[in-house]
Amino acid sequence: MLREAVDHIGPLPHTAGTVSTVRQRARAVMAAWDVSPEIVDDALLLVSELVTNAIVHALAPAELRLSWRRRDGRDTLRVEVIDAGPGLTAGTWPAGTDPDEHGRGMEIVHALATRHGMSIYSGRVTRWADLVAG
Repeated sequence: MLREAVDHIGPLPHTAGTVSTVRQRARAVMAAWDVSPEIVDDALLLVSELVTNAIVHALAPAELRLSWRRRDGRDTLRVEVIDAGPGLTAGTWPAGTDPDEHGRGMEIVHALATRHGMSIYSGRVTRWADLVAG
């Protein structure tokens, strides 16, 4: 098993189908890295939620970064989505978006991730979540 690996996927288009395409690529990357099967499904859900958040709420460009490494004696997958910051005023939705079908993504991230957070630097926003195997 690889002990340290990083992969970037992006820039991500803000179009229909992006999340599905990114999930497929993330699945292939994790398979190549032999990521623990116990965390792959949760990782794909984190990828979906963080990428969707960037596409719906943030300015382009966005990118996904996956890293698989040993931290604190345990194998950890980090999912990061980097974007260009908020594209809408807080509490507003893009035209044609039903707020009843959205808005729970970060709650899902918080529930699944071992650790999670956000950092802002040079006009870029990174939302990240870690999953620890074992």
